[in-house]
Amino acid sequence: MYLETPLIRHQSERLPPEAEVWLKMECDQPVGSFKIRGIGRLCRLAAEGGADSLVSSSGGNAGLAVAYAARVLGVRCRVVVPQSTAPLMRERIRALGAEVQVQGAAWDEADAHARQLCARPEDAYIPPFDHPEIWRGHAPLIHECASVGPRPDGVVVAVGGGGLMCGVLAGMHQVGWRDVPLYAVETNGAASLRAAIEHGAPVTLPAIESIAITLGARRVADEAFAWTRRHRVESLVVTDRQAVAACVDFADEARRLVEPACGAALAAVYEGLVPVRRALVVVCGGAGVTLQMLDRWRQEWA
Repeated sequence: MYLETPLIRHQSERLPPEAEVWLKMECDQPVGSFKIRGIGRLCRLAAEGGADSLVSSSGGNAGLAVAYAARVLGVRCRVVVPQSTAPLMRERIRALGAEVQVQGAAWDEADAHARQLCARPEDAYIPPFDHPEIWRGHAPLIHECASVGPRPDGVVVAVGGGGLMCGVLAGMHQVGWRDVPLYAVETNGAASLRAAIEHGAPVTLPAIESIAITLGARRVADEAFAWTRRHRVESLVVTDRQAVAACVDFADEARRLVEPACGAALAAVYEGLVPVRRALVVVCGGAGVTLQMLDRWRQEWA
């Protein structure tokens, strides 16, 4: 269901001459983001186990991945989204044949409703990030990088619920990058991993107050926090303004549209927050963006 995406050397005027930044272009996946890797794996396993209906909760990108997987597998799909999910994403999910329900102000409320919809044994609940099979599905993207590119001095990922982070770290250990630090990037107002690190355990944020709504998990996965105890994970936080500016510059230089959630990871290298010479950045993508939206964000934030 997913593609082996390109790994490219980034040429950007915002980078110092000595910087060597490599981009794993997950924005080129069929659904526009890395989500199809792990979620596609979990959906396939559910269908092989007898499920004829997939039920998911999502701020947008995970739901789109479930809907895509359901169409490929030929099963029913229902996606519950919070009120914060943009109409664009709701329509893109529906266009793949899924039923979309809107429930709650934030993702965790939508998630509670999605779980209630799984009333039959044949209804498979597909979480957006917190499942071992999802992490296993994300890990191969690091294998792909290791097979064609140089060994990085640091890996940069955006963190919402932590599913990508868990998969990337698993992949890093599998290919022998155990000593390579991971730079986990969040935006102000959506920094649930930073809050967990500061408190010594996962905590629930009172609200998501960031334009990067696809980073909108108020509580990071327990496994993501656990990784901070067994691998060097550096927590970085950028502003919404920095994330949007990175999206604009990336569109100009790489000719790709990405969401502010992905812009957060790019902003970390553009702003000089990643103190290594050779960095690998997972360009996680995001389907919830158009030229018009990017221009509006630029006017409002950048």
